[in-house]
Amino acid sequence: MNSIKKGIKWVGWGILAMILFIGMANAIVVGNTKKHVKEELADLKEAKIALVLGTSKSTRYGTENLFFKDRMKAAADLYHAGMVKHIIVSGDNRTRYYNEPKDMMDALMELEVPSKSVTMDYAGLRTLDSIVRCREVFDQEDIIIVTQKFHAYRGIFIARHYGIKAQAYSADFESRPFFKLLAREVIARPLAMADLFLLNKSPKYLGEKEILEIAE
Repeated sequence: MNSIKKGIKWVGWGILAMILFIGMANAIVVGNTKKHVKEELADLKEAKIALVLGTSKSTRYGTENLFFKDRMKAAADLYHAGMVKHIIVSGDNRTRYYNEPKDMMDALMELEVPSKSVTMDYAGLRTLDSIVRCREVFDQEDIIIVTQKFHAYRGIFIARHYGIKAQAYSADFESRPFFKLLAREVIARPLAMADLFLLNKSPKYLGEKEILEIAE
């Protein structure tokens, strides 16, 4: 019986330690990046590149994904306001039937962003991959990340860890994160810290450098 009590006690301590670590990691990520996340265009500094982090065009129920819609609007607004010269759309292209970068390119063109000002990154499988590839493949170190606010903190944290001068434009017009998504992000932040400081994770694909044709 004593061994069972001891086991329960250690499990309890383990759960408490995990909760404390998750809370501490979230406080570190948000606390160190919130000043770089902007909700208004006027609060941003000009940069050559906007990096749009990928998401699906449609929900799993086949309806319009407002997170996608808002990111496209935010990226187009940055471009038309002259805040950026070029846009990288980085996402997953796992099959011929699922192509986030192509969907983002098409959406931006519908918003009157010329195709020559958009580059598709097909290997943005994760947030870390998209950001590291922006520096290592596309040679960009001064960027505005486009995503929703709850996700932007992690994006900025990763970028700053790799020496990228990054801001984020919060794409929160119609989209509102639901509880499950927020909970997943709360877990993703400590996992990102583990990737950066313990596991030294790298993007799944890097490849050769690509030169962007950026209009002056």
